[in-house]
Amino acid sequence: MSEQKLTAELRTEFGKGFARRARMAGQIPAVIYGHGAEPIHINLPGRATTLAVRVSNALLAIDVDGEQHLTLVKDIQRDPVKQIIEHVDLQTVKAGEKVTVDIAIHVSGEVAPGAVASLEATTVSLEAEATHVPTAVEVTIDGLKAGESIHASDLVLPKGSTLLTEGDTLVVRIAEAAGAEEEESTEAAAE
Repeated sequence: MSEQKLTAELRTEFGKGFARRARMAGQIPAVIYGHGAEPIHINLPGRATTLAVRVSNALLAIDVDGEQHLTLVKDIQRDPVKQIIEHVDLQTVKAGEKVTVDIAIHVSGEVAPGAVASLEATTVSLEAEATHVPTAVEVTIDGLKAGESIHASDLVLPKGSTLLTEGDTLVVRIAEAAGAEEEESTEAAAE
């Protein structure tokens, strides 16, 4: 994953009123923390930040008064109605450092006829290098039949990643389609 570069302004005022004024001016309040350093309160450019954090676990290179901070997005607070970003929490990371992240699971393929797939876990926790955090873990369900399942230990992880989720966690369950039982009983009665 490549890093997005953003320029931030140091924030000296705090509170709800200041945060509202910053958002009205097209800025998003944020905080950078980690590695035992004092938190740095900043304002990020609104539009550029919104575009940069559309992917989960976004890696951001923040320039604060000429000082570079490599960060990973840890939390985004959004307005519950308007869904605009109200605040961003950023964790300082270093190249080569291992971080814990939750990664989305993407399912691809078609199950066998008469079966349906149910996604039981939408994310898994991984430990990965901060500058190489995967965007998703792909799961292929091609040809799986009713009664089969995929657990976290069955996932093919991106290179350099370690699974932190329990291996027996159910990720995808394959069940018999609801209409399949009725079709079989109708065919048996017809014979």
